[in-house]
Amino acid sequence: MDIPSGLFKRKPEDIARGLKRAVFLSDRTKGTKFRSAMSMLNLYINRAGRSLPSAARARLETAKEELRKVFGRSA
Repeated sequence: MDIPSGLFKRKPEDIARGLKRAVFLSDRTKGTKFRSAMSMLNLYINRAGRSLPSAARARLETAKEELRKVFGRSA
């Protein structure tokens, strides 16, 4: 899955829409498209670790909720 550069620095709504677009354009995903998108978001959060500022972490956690909405999933 190819993610546009700078995607994780955008607003939560834009992150969710960008991840959805990326997984549907990719043929290299495993499992469901939702799981692939959520995995990429979690991977980014986990790789940043403690160096991720709290405001950025909060924005990315909100992006998880937005991603669920975009895919029609419940919390």
